[in-house]
Amino acid sequence: MNSADTSSHSESSYEVFKLNADGSSREARTCKPTLSCVQILQMGEVAKDLTAGTVGGAAQLVVGHPFDTIKVKLQSQPHPLPGQPLKYAGAMDAVKQTIAAEGPRGLYKGMGAPLATVAAFNAVLFSVRGQMEALLRSQPGAPLTVDQQIVAGAGAGVAVSFLACPTELIKCRLQAQSALADVGAAGVVVKYGGPMDVARHVLQSAGVRGLFKGLVPTMAREIPGNAAMFGAYEAIKQFLAGGQDTSGLGRGSLIVAGGLAGASFWAFVYPTDVVKSVIQVDDYKNPKFSGSINAFRKILAAEGVKGLYKGFGPAMARSVPANAACFLAYEVTKSSLG
Repeated sequence: MNSADTSSHSESSYEVFKLNADGSSREARTCKPTLSCVQILQMGEVAKDLTAGTVGGAAQLVVGHPFDTIKVKLQSQPHPLPGQPLKYAGAMDAVKQTIAAEGPRGLYKGMGAPLATVAAFNAVLFSVRGQMEALLRSQPGAPLTVDQQIVAGAGAGVAVSFLACPTELIKCRLQAQSALADVGAAGVVVKYGGPMDVARHVLQSAGVRGLFKGLVPTMAREIPGNAAMFGAYEAIKQFLAGGQDTSGLGRGSLIVAGGLAGASFWAFVYPTDVVKSVIQVDDYKNPKFSGSINAFRKILAAEGVKGLYKGFGPAMARSVPANAACFLAYEVTKSSLG
């Protein structure tokens, strides 16, 4: 009697197999015939997503934060009075002025907040996406279609919005303070000493709700943005692989797919990000904008459509290398975990 027959006639144990995309067995584990074995495998997958997502997020942040700083400065600089020039003539001018006033460290202003929460943010993003993938699969181990990846990305976007909003608010207020401050003989007036100082000011001004200022445009960015990004990532991988089985793709292909997927995020939702930024750096006591729609209308009235694309160049310049680093680090880390 072979082992399979023994398992079928014994209540002591049975084997659970994990399948590759091609249907071959990749992992087997002997378990008691209870639901606990399935739960153990599911917990293992969640742990892998948590770990790989954290590593991917850290790589994305280190590569992309200077670009993000310039993007926010360009987005949040006030519209000048008639006859007056903009504070920053463009991305390179913003880089030069930032380095001149704050040194190279100024390009990493506001990095503390996302760095402190990158583990939670990317853990939620990739683990929720992973769990939605499991729900959407037609059978264990089956690759998802592009449409299914879009749905999984949108679901992950809902979850991360509640983490992204307060983190983005603190980051943006730190990054934008030099663009919004008056410049006098003493140089740039710095309002905040760091992420915790921003949080303290916000809590004093508006309470806990103040940390979630801009939640609506944050969700309007994260849900369709992540749907587009994960859908594009899967579509590009399948195109490069010549079919649904993308397990054989090399690191170069993953870099290309990740970079283009990141670009698709910003190309799809950039005006929403501009609205989010101006709302989150707006004053609590004397706000310029009453809400997302009001901010959208005022930007259009004052600056036209181009006002909704301020900082688009740095955002796109950031998205390709930052997301290439993120997806590559995620895939390599998860693969190394087995």
